[in-house]
Amino acid sequence: MKPLSVVESERRDQVAVWTLNNPPVNALSWDVIQALEELLREAEQDNQVRAVVITGSGLMFAAGADIQGLTRLGGNLKEYLAKGAELFQRLEASRLPVIAAVNGPALGGGNELAMAADLRIASPRARFGQPEVALGIIPGWGGTVRLPQLVGMAHARRLLLTGESIDASEAYRMGLIDQIVEPHLLVDAAVNVGDRLASVAPLALKAIKTLLSQEGPDAQHRETVELTHLINTEDALEGMRAFLEKRRPVFRGR
Repeated sequence: MKPLSVVESERRDQVAVWTLNNPPVNALSWDVIQALEELLREAEQDNQVRAVVITGSGLMFAAGADIQGLTRLGGNLKEYLAKGAELFQRLEASRLPVIAAVNGPALGGGNELAMAADLRIASPRARFGQPEVALGIIPGWGGTVRLPQLVGMAHARRLLLTGESIDASEAYRMGLIDQIVEPHLLVDAAVNVGDRLASVAPLALKAIKTLLSQEGPDAQHRETVELTHLINTEDALEGMRAFLEKRRPVFRGR
């Protein structure tokens, strides 16, 4: 693995695997946010990277913001909160599909990081929650935005207002996570999903992610515009040709 500050990065073919390594609870400190920001920038500029997996070291995925660090930031608090929110928005909008391999508790900002991913695979020992209300604050990195979108308003209200956490089984029933995998197989399972996504046309993936992140009455028009553009790309021609020839397509992002 190549260490980068408090996040470790490795490549598995076309999948980048980023491991949060900020013991004891993998808090999302300023350094962690900066490291993830730099890794995302590098991955998006590397045409050989087609998907990203984010996981945590040890028994934690991420326990959220660095509370001790928060109290020391003073005048930089607003910048820290804005930086985290911007990073999660960039992950959500990235051309790269992002998979969260949630190996343990994902609380507060950790849950918000997982929700900013496109897909979430979790270990049975994972837990999820937004406990900010118990600290006299509220989520700041998309908790009140993405949680209702993923689990519905009723479940989101309960979790946000009470601050309670839920286990992987309940998170799966709610639709917060997509799959539960045994701990020793978790990262490999996430990489396998990344491999499948890496084989899909990257321009089509990017278009789908863009359309899903946008709302409004002109959604159907935007979809039609995207399809009209994609239908003339080399990847679309390759996909249709491969379908007719009964072979696997080779997409090049053109």
